[in-house]
Amino acid sequence: MRSGANSAQADEVVSEVMEMLVEGMSTRKIYKTAFRLLRNVSRPMAARYKLKHAIMELGPSGFPFEQFVGELLNYKGYKTQVGVIIKGHCVNHEVDVIAEKDHHHFMIECKFHNRQGYVCDVKIPLYIQSRFLDVETSWRKLDGHAEKFHQGWVVTNTRFSDDAAQYGKCMNLNLVSWDYPQNNGLKDWIDGSGLHPVTCLTTLTQKEKQMLLDKKIVLCKTIHHNHSALQSIGIKSPRLEKVMEECEALCNEFTLS
Repeated sequence: MRSGANSAQADEVVSEVMEMLVEGMSTRKIYKTAFRLLRNVSRPMAARYKLKHAIMELGPSGFPFEQFVGELLNYKGYKTQVGVIIKGHCVNHEVDVIAEKDHHHFMIECKFHNRQGYVCDVKIPLYIQSRFLDVETSWRKLDGHAEKFHQGWVVTNTRFSDDAAQYGKCMNLNLVSWDYPQNNGLKDWIDGSGLHPVTCLTTLTQKEKQMLLDKKIVLCKTIHHNHSALQSIGIKSPRLEKVMEECEALCNEFTLS
């Protein structure tokens, strides 16, 4: 229902899945079955249903995920830079995303994983906090930055261990995972913005999705406003219209919901 299905559609899919259940059936198999059934009802719904898996397809490198995080922050009103070298007090640092808004200045490290079950343990925030402190020392020497609020962030598409979350709170390091903090995790950012990755689209092949990512096109919204992006990777009519139809419905459905 979070993907846009009404109660009757959801009940129908659940009922069909229940009939197919067998002892020892994996959750992955259940998910794939539910996805296939929902796709028969509505491709845009299926696209939103597969959101978590689609985020994991923003690979194999982590750069598309960094771009995606930057786009989500742009929607929130931040001015962002992706993949920049920052001179710290002691050494230079390659930072995934820099975000600024008003008197806030953030150094953001993105931790991307392309498989489920991965947990970022406490070593990750420990390492990022030490890097941030070196960068912050340098930042505070810049004109107009002495009074700004500076903070380090870690954003991941999976989850943090309990120790990692506790360390983040203790050190005022902002941690964002798929569903953490509660009601303000990555999935909430996406639901709130309506910005879905191109990997959500069910009318594209894996190869085509990767070609778009290679061209630094990460948002369905980009295709929605510029179908030449699809033509650039060799998609022609009538398939082009089908992809555009799904993309438009996915973007518009959110606007209407």
